[in-house]
Amino acid sequence: MRLIAVGLAAGAAVLLVALFVPWLPPVASKERERIDLVFWVTTGICIFVFAIVAGVSIYAVWKFRARPDDESDGPPIHGHTGLEIAWTAVPVVLVTTIAIVSAVALAKNGSYPSNTLQINVTAQQFAWTFQYPAYHNLTSSVLRLPIDRPVRLNLTSKDVIHSFWVPEFGQKQDALPYPEVTHVKVTATELTPTKSDWYPVICTELCGLGHAYMRSWAIVMPQAGFERWARGQGGQQGGGGGSAGASLFKTNGCGSCHTFKAASATGTVGPDLDKLSQYAKQAGKPLDAFVTQSITDPNAYVQPGYKPNVMPDFNLSSQQVAALVQYLTGKGS
Repeated sequence: MRLIAVGLAAGAAVLLVALFVPWLPPVASKERERIDLVFWVTTGICIFVFAIVAGVSIYAVWKFRARPDDESDGPPIHGHTGLEIAWTAVPVVLVTTIAIVSAVALAKNGSYPSNTLQINVTAQQFAWTFQYPAYHNLTSSVLRLPIDRPVRLNLTSKDVIHSFWVPEFGQKQDALPYPEVTHVKVTATELTPTKSDWYPVICTELCGLGHAYMRSWAIVMPQAGFERWARGQGGQQGGGGGSAGASLFKTNGCGSCHTFKAASATGTVGPDLDKLSQYAKQAGKPLDAFVTQSITDPNAYVQPGYKPNVMPDFNLSSQQVAALVQYLTGKGS
């Protein structure tokens, strides 16, 4: 009984620390609630087992320690069959419990109803792009989500492996390139936001020099507000001149790598786009031709101090390149 009391006391103390210290970020999705349930069930079992083992070990060291002048052999003992059965059966039950809870959470987190909002997520060095097929393929560099509505994120990559993660949502999923090699063109993850707020979108797969800057925001808002935003933005896309260039700059994640005051961008991986005129003179080219070449063939001229083969291929049409050049050179309307 004394052994049991010591184990229970140690377990209770550790459990209080585990439960009342905020180790994890806030919960903001139904999927994260299930993930946390698995986490705490597993943690509780680990704490229980550790407390029993540690308590028994400490008690045994204290109770059965040899005196400094005692050099005699200990008494011969035989194993206890009941204890051997117990410490085999109990771990089996505990591991089975973890497996069942995990399987249920995994199954529920991987299912979604018919009214799920589909969002296509494109990853590339070093930015996220979010497209909404149900809203005329509205594209944004920020992920906006309606609260309490199931969402399915369909992820692809234009270059290397990236990994989408919002800590408050719990779900994490890789975005894979090269479907001819991986045999996977699109990976997907489901989530149902439960709290209105701004949450960081993080790439958790080392993807190059600008990996640390590959971040965006997930904004969860009421359904009515989301509808107003989606329909309003949908009507603005495709504008001419500077507005189209500004949209292309944002949706292609240029600000993740470059500084450009007009877009409030502060990236430092690539050259400062506010100095394009200076760079064009150094390259011996007219400004428009230099900017066009820098977008379509970025390795043709690499500004001293920066590395080649960093800027990805964005596969822009000639009209999109022209709009982006106008925007970057300050000639857009």
